[in-house]
Amino acid sequence: MIVFWFLLIALVVVVAAVTLAVVGGGSEAVLPEAEPDRVADGLPETRPVARADIDALRLPVAPRGYRMAEVDDVLDRLAAELAERDARIAQLEEAVRAARSGSAAGPDLTKRAGQ
Repeated sequence: MIVFWFLLIALVVVVAAVTLAVVGGGSEAVLPEAEPDRVADGLPETRPVARADIDALRLPVAPRGYRMAEVDDVLDRLAAELAERDARIAQLEEAVRAARSGSAAGPDLTKRAGQ
């Protein structure tokens, strides 16, 4: 019977200690609030994105993985630049075909795609 009471008291003490540890035991925060990580879109604005820019890009990690909105923003930016490059490549390939076929009236190569 003494063992029962000893185990019961030990259980109450353990539950109380765990409760205090979880709740924090006071009005002060155990750890200061951390500022959320934000990617300052490490991609260059004044020139096309290069492979080195992608290699250097580090997206912030959230408690449950990456922040979807920020990853979506970066992916949208990359997709837009890739689409612009694809359009420019198609334009240049058409100009090469026109030049090879002897056509003097090829497309204007001074314009950038999307402008």
